[in-house]
Amino acid sequence: MTENYLETKKGRTSFFDGGLLQFIGWTLLGVLVTVFTLGICYPWALCMVYGWKINHTVVEGKRLKFNGSAFGLFGHWIKWFLLTIVTLGIYSFWLSIKLEDWKVKNTTFAN
Repeated sequence: MTENYLETKKGRTSFFDGGLLQFIGWTLLGVLVTVFTLGICYPWALCMVYGWKINHTVVEGKRLKFNGSAFGLFGHWIKWFLLTIVTLGIYSFWLSIKLEDWKVKNTTFAN
């Protein structure tokens, strides 16, 4: 895609250019991988879907790029799991915030 395309898609500079069939495919693949590995590869599935979403997002004419890895997320995942057990489930209230923070830390502009 050219810069001109990015800046003029329907007259907007911020947009998402992913398709529904792609989203369904990536999501199904993530579910299958998670089920067949009994949840062990769930961080990989999350990275795969997050990467697809973020890599198809353009903000102010600049495409975003996801740099996170499943291996990096897996380490956090273990830590968060243990903290949830130690706090008798209380830490689970912060999990979605921690996951969102990790996702944003691993997102940059492509150019």
